[in-house]
Formats: sequence, C-alpha cells, structure tokens
Amino acid sequence: MECLQTWPEPIVRVQSLAESGINKVPDRYIKPLSQRPTTITTSTCKTSNYLKNNNNCEFSEVNIPVIDLQNLSSDEEMLCNMSDACREWGFFQVVNHGVSHELMKKARETWTEFFNLPLESKQEYANSPKTYEGYGSRLGVEKGVVLDWSDYFFLHFMPPSLRNYSKWPKLPPSCRKVIAEYGEEVVKLGWKLLKLISINLGLKEDHLQKSFGGEENVGACLRVNFYPKCPQPDLTLGLSSHSDPGGMTILLPDEHVPGLQVRRGDDWVTVKPVPNAFIVNIGDQLQVLSNAVYKSVEHRVIVNSVKDRVSLAFFYNPKSDLLIEPAKELVTEDRPALYPPMTFDEYRLYIRTKGPCGKAQVESLTSPR
Repeated sequence: MECLQTWPEPIVRVQSLAESGINKVPDRYIKPLSQRPTTITTSTCKTSNYLKNNNNCEFSEVNIPVIDLQNLSSDEEMLCNMSDACREWGFFQVVNHGVSHELMKKARETWTEFFNLPLESKQEYANSPKTYEGYGSRLGVEKGVVLDWSDYFFLHFMPPSLRNYSKWPKLPPSCRKVIAEYGEEVVKLGWKLLKLISINLGLKEDHLQKSFGGEENVGACLRVNFYPKCPQPDLTLGLSSHSDPGGMTILLPDEHVPGLQVRRGDDWVTVKPVPNAFIVNIGDQLQVLSNAVYKSVEHRVIVNSVKDRVSLAFFYNPKSDLLIEPAKELVTEDRPALYPPMTFDEYRLYIRTKGPCGKAQVESLTSPR
C-alpha cells in the first residue's frame, strides 16, 4: 500500500484552470484520438435525436429505461422492466423512489456552493490516495497519465464507524446537515433496489443485502463530481471510460447539463436525465455475484464549453473484507462460477492504482471454462 500514500505529481485543480481564462486544454488532459468524444457514432440509435456539445460535435441521445417504483410491492411489470434494463443496459432511471425532490435539489445546490468557494477553503479538505477522502482532482497514482477534466469530493458514509465528520465540509453552513439527510435517504433507496434485484435474479430478497454485509456493514460512499466548462471539449473527458468497481451506483445527475454517456455496443449514447429521477447502474461486484447474469457497463462523462456540471454518485459496495463470489444458486454445470472469490479491498486496489480503465479489471478475473 506504500504507493498509495501520496500523489505522484503536484495536484492542479481543474476548476482553477477553467477559471484562469485559458483557451487551450493543457496537454495533460488531451485524450488519445481513439478516446475523444468526436469519435462517437450514432448509426445504431435510429430513434434518437441529437445533443450539441457546443463545438458542433453531435452525440446520440436516448433515454435509458425508466423504472417507476410507485407500486414496487405488487408490480410484476415493473420487476420485469427492471430485469430487462439490468440485462440489456446495466443502467436505468428510477422515479417515485421515495427520496424528497426538495432534498435532491438542496443536495445539488449545496455542493455547487461548495465548489464555488475560494480555493483556500476547499484546500483544507485536500485528499490523498491513501483513502481518497476529501477534495480531489485525479484518480489513480500512475505518474504521467492523461488526466480527466474534473474535480471531486469523496467521503465515506457507511458503515457509520467510517464516517469522519472532520472531513465533511463546514461550508456552506448547511453542508453537513444535507450530507447526513441525503445519505440516509439514498441508503434506504439502495436497500430497496438491492431487494428487487435479488428477486429478479431468483434469489431470496435479502441475499444481496447479506452478501454486502448487512445494513450496518455496507460500504456506502459519496463522490460529488464537478466538471468545469472546458475550452476544447472535443479533446478531453470529464471522466474516462470505466465500469464502477463496487456493487451498485445511484447517481443524482445535473438535470440541465447532460454529460453521462453509456456504451451501447459500438456506440456511446448520452443519457437525458428524467426530472427528479436517479440514474442507477450495475457495478462489477454485482456482475460477480450474479455470475454475469447482470453485467456492469462502461460509461464516461463529456464536458462542454459553456456550463459547469455537478453530479452526486452514491456507491453501494460490499463490506471491504468480505469474500465476493458468484451466488451458488446461479452456478450450474452449464454455467460454472466465472469469477474467483475476492474481497472488495483487494479488487478496488487495482482502480485506485490505475484509475479509470474500461472493463479491464473485471474481465481479467474471468475463470477459464
């Protein structure tokens, strides 16, 4: 773990770069040609319309499946739609989810206020790769890699023993209260969704919850992403292509500035957020637990030259020292276990070292058949 103690190079805040008035993206943020947003195709998205990226680049824009949780206890159609979304997309949006719309709005506004504070106020919370907790501007510790056009704030929320309140911003004054209220509500939603996913996999409704360590042991954490406006959005990305290493992610998107893109075959499609909805996606640990019945999906974030974006990603991860392996009920002679047992601590060390890297991590684990 020694390599994770410090960043390999001086940290530059992307927001400060954007606000300095530069008209060119520094070389450290320019992606290889094959990874730039201008390479997107739209040929297979026949029913989609287009989203301009403020530099005449066109992206396919479609709505991923939308799941209404209004009658989740008795709605077979809803369960079927969610199962289809998990199998075919790995992503879906949820409405009527039980989280206060006012609280969602307040969470976005509070974190926008934080990122608009003077730099010295934010620097009090500067993070290190040892835990990533606090104010950050890069993922991974490899020296000389191409960086993403974003800053973030990362903190632990569950289990309660890992909450370090001194790391929670004191400014704006409402921030700590909002973090606590928002976190409690999204945790409840997460358990609700895990129950439904368990049922859809043909498992007992509490199977995934127990696999994650139970209510008091789930490793829930929050990463607030800040994507500053960019002078050359066609050359860089706010967040490089990756699948989420944890179990499940519940994202509160920026409703006014789309940026999340999901890989769909050979295409990238831009998600259009539904008002007051969360975007949910399957992570690598659920792919392992489901024995690849449900798969995590690559996604990335584009930036634009006109507006900043803020999004809140709440990650549901298994207890860090629990062995995660395919559910025995989903292992058969025709479909043997595809993945070896591994703890989440062991698994996430890879991405904390390498940074975002497509699906290289989970695909490298597949057992030979």
